[in-house]
Amino acid sequence: MAYTLADDTDPPRLTRAVQWLIAINVAVYFLQLTVVGPANMQLALGFESKNLSSAWWTVMTYMFVHGGFWHLALNMYMLYLFGPRVEYAWSPGEFTRYYVLCGLGGWFFHLLFARDSLLIGASAAVLGVTLAYAMRWPDDEVYLFGVVPLKVKWLVAILAVVNLVAGIAGGGEGGGVAYLAHVGGLAAGWIYLRSSTSSAGIDRLRQRISQVPDLPDEPPRAIPRSLPRTKEKGTEIDDILARSSAATTRRPAPVPPLGSRGARGDMNELDLVLDKISQRGLESLTTEERRLLEEMSRVLRKKD
Repeated sequence: MAYTLADDTDPPRLTRAVQWLIAINVAVYFLQLTVVGPANMQLALGFESKNLSSAWWTVMTYMFVHGGFWHLALNMYMLYLFGPRVEYAWSPGEFTRYYVLCGLGGWFFHLLFARDSLLIGASAAVLGVTLAYAMRWPDDEVYLFGVVPLKVKWLVAILAVVNLVAGIAGGGEGGGVAYLAHVGGLAAGWIYLRSSTSSAGIDRLRQRISQVPDLPDEPPRAIPRSLPRTKEKGTEIDDILARSSAATTRRPAPVPPLGSRGARGDMNELDLVLDKISQRGLESLTTEERRLLEEMSRVLRKKD
């Protein structure tokens, strides 16, 4: 399965948080095969409700141990496919918190609906990442088996329906698969994405703009420092006031189009966009200008 991008965003092939998550999962599986043994590893790190008080850490560790090679390979491939672009749009810290939150959502649904079985695997967390990708870039296409094109939003919808139906039919688990835990990961991701501001950077810029005091309704009159002595007093005062009124009531100059003063990420272009927002409002921005705001907000978040 591969995907094509709907815009010209070019994220790294492997971002920092995704790289660490894949490395931890692979390392745990290697120890499971060589040193600890599959059964011992699953009992030590997998979650069972009867051991909640004595092995509380399994609430987190269950998502790093897998039942077999294909279980691990599918989860890590999905994380590799959809995770880097989401992390690139957010930040490593925010992406990691979201990943863990979706994993906890899977644990919570498993605890509610299938509490007597063993819970292992990163599927709930990975499906949450896939949901975040679909909500931000719904029209990107994935190629199932490298052949069949399918939009990401429909892929996630199909996965949600299949897991929900299979989970209900199997009482939360069917054939050793924690279907409702998968649904829990999707539900936790959906709640997070709907309740939090996905455009935090734009909101931060909007707050900075709102701190600038509004211009008065009537423009102030310019007061000359000194009056020329060659004209009569009444005529020269009227002349100066007329020129001042015409200058102050002149409409603000239009903001030059984005890209006219250099590269996309240049601070001069950001100043132009902020000027445009203060003059015409956030709704007047073009798609390219909104993309510039998102990129600059990502830079600010990484600096924070």
